[in-house]
Amino acid sequence: MPTTAEKRATFFKLHESGFFILPNAWDVGSAVRLEKLGFKAIASTSAGAAWSLGKDDGEIGLDEALAHLRMLVGATDLPVNADFENGFADDPEEAAGNAVLAAETGLAGLSIEDWSGRAHYDMALAVDRISACRAALDPAVMLIGRHERFRNPDLPVSEGIARAVAYAEAGADCLFVPGLADHGAIAELIAAVAPKPVNVIVHAYDEQIVQLARLGARRCSVGGSLAAVAWAAFDAAAETLRKFEP
Repeated sequence: MPTTAEKRATFFKLHESGFFILPNAWDVGSAVRLEKLGFKAIASTSAGAAWSLGKDDGEIGLDEALAHLRMLVGATDLPVNADFENGFADDPEEAAGNAVLAAETGLAGLSIEDWSGRAHYDMALAVDRISACRAALDPAVMLIGRHERFRNPDLPVSEGIARAVAYAEAGADCLFVPGLADHGAIAELIAAVAPKPVNVIVHAYDEQIVQLARLGARRCSVGGSLAAVAWAAFDAAAETLRKFEP
């Protein structure tokens, strides 16, 4: 069984070159299955975590999130990257303290996003939050700076790229801008933050993944889509079963 230090080193190594898929698990079973299928690392999903607790995305609190991460880390020998939402705090130092608590579960990496739950943080505050998290975390823990552009798709692409660059300069080791779908814009993002790696996200599993790899994306996650597929199949089967109820 690899140590936490070994898993963290492996995770950083994955980001040095090439391309890998980072599927998002939501419970012990999904984590174990993804490991058996041969994936090199896994991520959590805030949506999947919430659904597994009978809640909607954004409704779980810090203690529930930490318990969920401990469960995932304990379920697999793979490095685990956490979708840690906004760090469960607006204040930079408080978010940083919570990030340290998350890292103590044995994570290889975690993301901090710039969405408060109501709006995007101002750029200066968002940058301060990344800086505080990077200063507080062990350098062996990968920090992903995440701009929640999909919350407001009308935002100019230039703002999303500018935020990613600012987060990189503030210490983020990897950048993630979900909602940036145009391949030209993704290529621009990758060039703007180079040599730091970029995470992309897909919800349809097709040739676009190969194209994103060719653009220079380092890793591809799937958010809550695997969990959504599983729950959709569950719902369909349960509805069929219910029809036979007298």
